[in-house]
Amino acid sequence: MNKIDFTFSDLIAGYITSYDQASDSFGLKTSDGREYTVHIAVNCYAELVRNLGEAFHDASGSMREMLTPGRFLFAYGIFYPDGTDGDCRFDVKHIVFLGRTENEYLFEKQNWWIQQIRQLADFYLNAEFGDGEIDYSAYRTNLALTGEKLRSGRQETDTISRLVYGFSSAFLLTGDERYLEAAQKGTKYLRDHFRFKDNSENICYWYHAVDLNDDGTEQKVFASEFGDDYHALPCYEQIYALAGPTQTYRATGDRLIMDDIKSTINLFNRFYKDKSEKGGYYSHIDPITLSPHSETLGHNRARKNWNSVGDHAPAYLINLWLATEAPEYADFLE
Repeated sequence: MNKIDFTFSDLIAGYITSYDQASDSFGLKTSDGREYTVHIAVNCYAELVRNLGEAFHDASGSMREMLTPGRFLFAYGIFYPDGTDGDCRFDVKHIVFLGRTENEYLFEKQNWWIQQIRQLADFYLNAEFGDGEIDYSAYRTNLALTGEKLRSGRQETDTISRLVYGFSSAFLLTGDERYLEAAQKGTKYLRDHFRFKDNSENICYWYHAVDLNDDGTEQKVFASEFGDDYHALPCYEQIYALAGPTQTYRATGDRLIMDDIKSTINLFNRFYKDKSEKGGYYSHIDPITLSPHSETLGHNRARKNWNSVGDHAPAYLINLWLATEAPEYADFLE
């Protein structure tokens, strides 16, 4: 192995084993058993873990008194190659304690996750819709770090669906009707603008995106325009189109949403599923022939990946089973 002769920063999470006042250092043991000697830098500062929207909780003044054996913490610092016996030396610059006492974990408080999802949901409500009515025609896929919308008029199916999932989850955690309204309106917007329903085949598929033009018209983008999926219908885009609506169904029991879910699952089973003994789902199908074996798919032809096989579960299937407890969805999960 090459000798490390450069500095690099890293984060270590572990349990304190000891504190040595003379060297101003402490032992830290990770959950997988690795042990480090952590030297406290002269400019090191410490804080208590804070939730979204909370102010900085300074713990620098009592930092050394809090370095008691058994306490879990995060240590962010720099590895230097000039330690003793040729080892690297780790100097911690920033310590995050998870509570004021050894056994306290602030994120275990009853309202921790409720407060966090409120912060997230309120940010997106304000950034996307402002103080007015929740209108998804004003939604934009890309926001600046400060929350301002970027100029592009593109709306992507999967990002709206994920946002709807967040609003639905926020309602389930808080009971706040504003989040339910945002989830229901977002689901309806997806159904009205991004869904193609073939009633004769009882299948449903979802556009990649919609471009909103300056004159108020919109242009549907059917096939994906992402680099690795270009001009194909990737399975994961259809999967994540269900993420938000399924969670909204879990909150409302709207049968129209369930009809779309079933029709999209029909799409998976008819066109993406490998019906041979190998099983699984193909990652892409051709947008014209709906075949996973089309030569136009290039390197994605007859291919499977984690997204097409495994993403059903976290994206929608777990929540669909929780909403229905239907045995066919339990079997699908297995």
